[in-house]
Amino acid sequence: MSISSGDKLPAANLMQMGAEGPEQVALEDKTKGRKVVIFAVPGAYTPTCHSAHVPSFIRTKDDLAAKGVDEVICISVNDPFVMKSWGEATGATDAGITMLGDADASFTKAIGMDFDAPPAGLLARSKRYAMLVEDGTVSLLHAEESPGVCEVSGGEALLAAI
Repeated sequence: MSISSGDKLPAANLMQMGAEGPEQVALEDKTKGRKVVIFAVPGAYTPTCHSAHVPSFIRTKDDLAAKGVDEVICISVNDPFVMKSWGEATGATDAGITMLGDADASFTKAIGMDFDAPPAGLLARSKRYAMLVEDGTVSLLHAEESPGVCEVSGGEALLAAI
């Protein structure tokens, strides 16, 4: 069963690149007492993720901050090395978007947002979604029906709903 509005996020450790290399990030530490946008993509460097989804949050990050959002986080079922490189390549890192890897898809599976698409070589990937999380609880969730589409989960759509 997929997570929905009103649900508390499960405890999860994700990965990011730090000054000394890969480091764990407790999602609870990122969300406790804060208003955070989390968006997830099927894969770094994949077409829709790279050319539409991440850019939509780069464009809207300042407007989200004006609405009280403390941090924008991108999660993908990729390792922290890929997420660092992808954040640099898209400009997400320079825009202040936090790029976190869910390398084993444990968080993605725990919230019921995993899928497989073997013909495209995508196994244990994340569905495309965006959510507003307030103090660890999902207050707004926009999930796409198809992983190749970025409409309801884009930055502009989430911003308009907040």
